[in-house]
Amino acid sequence: MKISTKTRYGMRLMIDIAQHQGEGRVALKDVAERQDVSKKYLEQVVAPFVSAGLLSVTRGAQGGYRLTRPAQDITLADIVGASEEGLELLTCLMDASTCERVDGCCSRGIWCGLQGAINAYLEGQTLADVALCDKGSLLMSH
Repeated sequence: MKISTKTRYGMRLMIDIAQHQGEGRVALKDVAERQDVSKKYLEQVVAPFVSAGLLSVTRGAQGGYRLTRPAQDITLADIVGASEEGLELLTCLMDASTCERVDGCCSRGIWCGLQGAINAYLEGQTLADVALCDKGSLLMSH
């Protein structure tokens, strides 16, 4: 499993919007400036979040993006799930029929445990949790 660049930038986008939506709708050009990412690339990054119902968009001079629900109600799993097709470490964890050795695989339990830990961590952290972190600090809880 490798987290895509779009997902990493998508996380930054969502955090930025959460941090600035108190000022009104957040313009993508402002996010691009603050995050040092091209606006054109962010236009691609933002689309899955709108499709997933995490962001709403208003066009026009006073337009921009807003979270569709409070940041404390959006988990990091929601964000990653909207931008990644799947976060499974191994295909056999989601579909046992993809491996003929799944029944006798001694290591499958290890990978299931690791997958569970990743999922639990992402589900246990909200956008509000990370939007409040100080710039430069790392989120190291749990």
